[in-house]
Amino acid sequence: MFIRNMFIQTQDTPNPNSLKFLPGRVVLETGTMDFAGPRDAYCSPLARQLFRIDGVKSVFFGPDFITITKANGETEWKVIKPDVFATIMDFFTSGLPVVNEADAPRADTAPSEDDDEVVAMIKELLDTRIRYCRFEDGIVKLKLQGSCTSCPSSIITLKNGIQNMLQFYVPEVEGVEQVRS
Repeated sequence: MFIRNMFIQTQDTPNPNSLKFLPGRVVLETGTMDFAGPRDAYCSPLARQLFRIDGVKSVFFGPDFITITKANGETEWKVIKPDVFATIMDFFTSGLPVVNEADAPRADTAPSEDDDEVVAMIKELLDTRIRYCRFEDGIVKLKLQGSCTSCPSSIITLKNGIQNMLQFYVPEVEGVEQVRS
């Protein structure tokens, strides 16, 4: 499909170092993908190209958006944005797949035969916003993804939002802790 022109919108996130880019087309058919650095981008030609832009720290794909987190507060969005716009437009014009499915890792939240009912419920609730790590002694261990990773208010979100939601739906959950890798 040839794309003559493209209008990409941006949207602020709670993290001042992250900006959401809305290309007006499907980015991922299902789920999300988080690329914490260039090494994680081996399965995505688009993510690899975005990491070539000076100042890009991480890339996160959703169904219809791409969130870019810049390296630090010193790099200004007005410097990075034109390169991100151009990269996204050039990529979608190329017709390449956003992700090479054969190389893509299996999501931690994908259901597995070994999951008991509680873990299956937790995985279902967390599939698109957070990476589930494990459930131990009533504590859900989570790794934040995308712009949430370095957001100043992530602990408040983790405790007041995610923990409360999980405890409401899954009474066996006693608490939530962030895992950093």
